[in-house]
Amino acid sequence: MEYIVASDIGRKRTVNEDRAKFIERQDSYKLAIVADGMGGHNAGDIASDMAVTEFERLFLQADAEQFQTVELKREWLVTSVQELNASIYQYSLSHEDCHGMGTTLIAVLIDDSECTICHVGDSRVYFSTATNLQLITRDHSYVNILVDSGEISEEEAESHPKKNYIIKSLGTEATIAPDLYMVQFVAGSYLLVCSDGLSNKLTTQEMQIIIHLPLPIQDKGEQLIQLANELGGEDNISLILFANDMKEV
Repeated sequence: MEYIVASDIGRKRTVNEDRAKFIERQDSYKLAIVADGMGGHNAGDIASDMAVTEFERLFLQADAEQFQTVELKREWLVTSVQELNASIYQYSLSHEDCHGMGTTLIAVLIDDSECTICHVGDSRVYFSTATNLQLITRDHSYVNILVDSGEISEEEAESHPKKNYIIKSLGTEATIAPDLYMVQFVAGSYLLVCSDGLSNKLTTQEMQIIIHLPLPIQDKGEQLIQLANELGGEDNISLILFANDMKEV
């Protein structure tokens, strides 16, 4: 499996509150994590750092039996996210300068061609084949409530002024209920996990073109970030791009 992990501060921010990590266990299970922190002062990067660091610890310490079936994987992901949420929430309550901090979270548990995705917030997962790029996750956002109620269309949501108002994040409430998705990671396909610093700037067509350029995967990731910066770079930009069984030039 070829992959790139990259995080860029962007052109407007003074602190990078994003975190991204790809972890491989000796038994071949893998975990891709992207977290986009939010909060006053430096609290956002504390929240995202706690999420990624603690998730890595839980993943590396987990018994392989917890990943034997789809249901066990889903159960482990939800339990882990709930544990992380409680930890970040309690930290924010006990540290005055961290009150209200939180983070988005995408965690992708990879077992050969099976990807189990756990999602909170508005960071995203895209699945790309040679002919199509599909958004897998659904943002926990105010505009999606409007879409669900029929007040605006999916197209209007993409340019709505309150597009970035998220309604669920890790660590801001005492309890959390993440969303779960499954993707069959077929040969020749890609998964792109990213923060909204990328997805807010690039169209799906622009992402698809870059992902399938005849370039090494490292260059593809760098070009995605470069284009987001050229288009404004107002936010931190983080991504994990990985390919299944594809020869990279």
